[in-house]
Amino acid sequence: MTATDRSIELVHTAAQAAADKLAHDIVAYDVSDVLSITDAFLLASAPNDRQVKSIVDEIEERLSKELGAKPVRREGDREARWVLLDYVDIVVHVQHSEERVFYALERLWKDCPELDLPEDAKATRGKAAEHAKLQEAEEAAEPGGEWR
Repeated sequence: MTATDRSIELVHTAAQAAADKLAHDIVAYDVSDVLSITDAFLLASAPNDRQVKSIVDEIEERLSKELGAKPVRREGDREARWVLLDYVDIVVHVQHSEERVFYALERLWKDCPELDLPEDAKATRGKAAEHAKLQEAEEAAEPGGEWR
């Protein structure tokens, strides 16, 4: 069994929305062969809580306006460290970069086929590592590591 056309359409729209809000490392997996509850997982991350919320809001708005899809469940809003949007056909995970590394969902789903994504979403691969390096360089350049 493979992800339905509707699931792929939802994934593509959600991935583009996440990319438009500068999400990092967007990836989607076809989990239809191993899970009966959904067809696909979309994973994205951001370096701070505010951006996680912004990405989630954009995904919800875009899927609603363009495809008439509303999540049946939304979890993790309060802390915005890991927000899950359940659209039944797909589940979207938007994680803070630290949670993304810690929970490593890619490791769990690595045996599932990756879904092709829009070019903007593909271009986000490796952005979390780039951001972390820039942040380390900035912190190293500041005397005493204090904010000015």
